[in-house]
Amino acid sequence: MHKILVEIYNPASNNSYDVFIPLKSPVYEVVYLLSNTISELSQGQYKPSEQTILCDRKTGNLFDINKTIEELGLKNGSKLMIL
Repeated sequence: MHKILVEIYNPASNNSYDVFIPLKSPVYEVVYLLSNTISELSQGQYKPSEQTILCDRKTGNLFDINKTIEELGLKNGSKLMIL
């Protein structure tokens, strides 16, 4: 399985995390996995919900949850934000 290393910033905990995400997974699966992981890593400062979104950290553009990470054109070193 091909993966890329991205930086995920979470404003609720004011922390960034380097994580590997699979290229072939749809965004909705990645959001689900990341939100639960970040909730644990932030010791509950971040509470995931059904409205959790993933976006580009620099532009703030939201990602289509039905596209794969590869289809979005994300690469190693991409900076993302989870809200």
